Amino acid sequence: MVVGAFPAAKLGVLAMKQISKPIANLLKERAKNSPFFRKYVCMPPAQFYNWMEVKTKMWALNLGKPTTVPVLNEAMAIELGANLLGEIIIFTIGAGLLLLEYQRQVRKEANKEEMMMQEKLELQATINELNFQVQRLDTQLREVARVTADLEPTVHLMR
Repeated sequence: MVVGAFPAAKLGVLAMKQISKPIANLLKERAKNSPFFRKYVCMPPAQFYNWMEVKTKMWALNLGKPTTVPVLNEAMAIELGANLLGEIIIFTIGAGLLLLEYQRQVRKEANKEEMMMQEKLELQATINELNFQVQRLDTQLREVARVTADLEPTVHLMR
């Protein structure tokens, strides 16, 4: 079953990307054209990302600490911020779909356990009923044996 599930997972990821890309591109274009989004949504994360990237590269290349990190120009910051926004949207949609799938699997597993528990209870009830029938038949068999034992002397006398 794992082999069958893996292509389905790949198909699901591909479908998620195909669905979320147009949404992300639409929001990126709106963000670029809206002054509010440009100034407050796109540019600050882009400047922070640039600052972190420069610091990380300087540290990774062992070049020391930069004294000042140059600020991106407005066009570059808007483009980078819009791309970051698009990637965040794609990630959020993917994480949401993953969470929904996880919850679905948890519910499926809980239902499976509930059905197994119900079946177990039904089997236990059947076993109890059979035990009761065995005890009843055993009692009847003893009664028949007692009656037979009581009739035996009478049968010997009649011969």
